[in-house]
Parts: sequence; C-alpha cells; structure tokens
Amino acid sequence: MKKQTAGRDNLGDLAPKFAQLNDDVLFGEVWAREDKLSLRDRSMITVTALMSKGILITL
Repeated sequence: MKKQTAGRDNLGDLAPKFAQLNDDVLFGEVWAREDKLSLRDRSMITVTALMSKGILITL
C-alpha cells in the first residue's frame, strides 16, 4: 500500500504535529490495518457514513 502523506504535503509547515498525527497515526496505524476490515469494507463504511450525514463529494 502506498504511504499517505496528505498531512505533511499540505499542512507540514503550518501544523507539523497535526500533519504527523494525520500521516503516522490515522493513515499509518489505523487506516492501514487490514486484520479487522479490508480496505474495500472500510471505504464503503466511510462513504456510507459521510452520505448519511449529508456530506456528498462530487468529482
């Protein structure tokens, strides 16, 4: 899996601790775990939760 670095790329200079937590903890430890749910299942749950809150993203 490719390492996510959205925090450091976009927020590294402004909020370095937030960027580190975003990259290393959220994406590195939590999102990358595949022993509980597959990436597909986590993505489906995330999209469903966002849609249920009325948060729609159009591409």
